[in-house]
Amino acid sequence: MSIDADIEADAGVSETVERLGQELGEAITSLPEYERYESAKTAVENHEDAQERIAEVEQLREEFMLARQIGEADQADLQALQSAQAELHDLPVMEEYLEAEAALNGRLEAINDAISEPLDVDFGQTAGGCCED
Repeated sequence: MSIDADIEADAGVSETVERLGQELGEAITSLPEYERYESAKTAVENHEDAQERIAEVEQLREEFMLARQIGEADQADLQALQSAQAELHDLPVMEEYLEAEAALNGRLEAINDAISEPLDVDFGQTAGGCCED
């Protein structure tokens, strides 16, 4: 086999793998877990009280992180952040979102395991591009 033929064969395999990856992504969007997640996400995005509480939690988190960096964070700051986050998570719309997110993550982990098994690597970890120490 010539070098050109080898290159063409490799290109064909690469295209096939990329096409299969795209088909997998499209199939994932049809999963009930994905559809539930997207619906719950939209509900949270459209829920005024949830959005206000999310903004509050983010503000408290930023303030806490800044205070921690300069050594001025205390237990009261942490408790205020945790309390605001608990109140956010107690909203029914957020409870549904968090449950849907957990279900989708579980399903994606199972898919990752199925892909990773023949590769002898953790595909999701490797594909994510993150570095490990």
